[in-house]
Amino acid sequence: MFKKEILSNGITVVAEQIPHVKSVSLGLWVKVGSRDEELKEHGISHFIEHMFFKGTEKRSAKEIAQEMDSLGGELNAFTSREATCFYLKVLDEDLLDAVKLLSDIFHNSTFDRREIGKEKQVVIEEINMVADDPEDYLHDLHVKNMLKDNPLGRPILGNVETVRSMDRRKILDFIGRHYQPKDIVIAVAGNFELVYLMKTLDRYFGRYSAKDTDGKIRITPEIDVDTLIKRKKLEQVHICIGMRGLPLPHKDRYALYLLNSIVGGSLSSRLFHEIRERRGLAYSIYSYLSLYYDAGQFNIYAATSVNSAEEVIRLIKRELSSIRRGGIGADEMRKTKNQLKGNLMLSMESTGTRMNKLAKDEIYFGQFFSLEDMISEIESVSKDQIRILAEEIFDPTGFSVTILGPLSKKDIGGVILSYSRG
Repeated sequence: MFKKEILSNGITVVAEQIPHVKSVSLGLWVKVGSRDEELKEHGISHFIEHMFFKGTEKRSAKEIAQEMDSLGGELNAFTSREATCFYLKVLDEDLLDAVKLLSDIFHNSTFDRREIGKEKQVVIEEINMVADDPEDYLHDLHVKNMLKDNPLGRPILGNVETVRSMDRRKILDFIGRHYQPKDIVIAVAGNFELVYLMKTLDRYFGRYSAKDTDGKIRITPEIDVDTLIKRKKLEQVHICIGMRGLPLPHKDRYALYLLNSIVGGSLSSRLFHEIRERRGLAYSIYSYLSLYYDAGQFNIYAATSVNSAEEVIRLIKRELSSIRRGGIGADEMRKTKNQLKGNLMLSMESTGTRMNKLAKDEIYFGQFFSLEDMISEIESVSKDQIRILAEEIFDPTGFSVTILGPLSKKDIGGVILSYSRG
């Protein structure tokens, strides 16, 4: 059973009861992410996420970790480009203790200056770790290549310079501007008693207030068509090819999910079969979607040898062209729908997945979609929808290419230039 209520201070609560499970997942979502930061505070959303776990007026960082471990549960957080989420998962009988702990972290974190100094180095090491991982580093380069100077194109972690500039004043100022009740959603999924849950959340979060501000101003990005080759001494060449996608709330999003699965989103996808299984040219190749409130990207990633890079790009281009011009058959459509529905139903056995879905439904749509609603949407997608979407997205004049590895433009320029000719 789904329920939506507004706490006395304006925080939205969305909850789904699942009586047959023994766990509860709860997430406190703040509708602010890296795209909402000013250039000089780049990375502050992620840094604040770290700092909430570094001690409160009542608990040290060690005591916070020990208290959650004693419940046998999970307490963590993440930052995306459009949201920051603090979440927990515990046994249903431990929900009250977990809410008390999360409330203390959220309301009473001290943001101690010594802890800020130590955490700067931790985050800088996290930035260095991404730079040392070619796949992660390429994805950051690729977003920047496609979105250029738009805040959406910046790495979520920030950069070394901006992280070093973090201080307590900046943290409190950012929280004061963005952590307002109207921009907070609490999502809960699992086994709980609804009246008790709402009383508990109102008691521990309903009194939170913040100075009302004008809020964030988001600039819709333009998707840029460009080629970026960053030379780096690596054993492999890492390739991303990106195209304009759809915003997350778009009416054709289910057709896009199916198209992604057909192209490279599964082990039976066309790219995986053709490039890895049939030809053995890459160990890792897949497509993925980056969807935001007002923009989206359809991306393809591959890691291959220097000698095979040009051939892999040609084969990707050929497969996209084949789908764009020939569409897909009835059997492929049916298998892909079944695969997507199966993945969806299996994922929904997790209270954590359901909690995430509840929050995103509310943040992006302002309404709840049941499992039956989503299955119906998948089934309603037609081959014509897929064909029209593929014609639009896979236009070769709109491809952006980002490459990391021991290559230069002259090594691979011919196949890249051929994109503009279709």
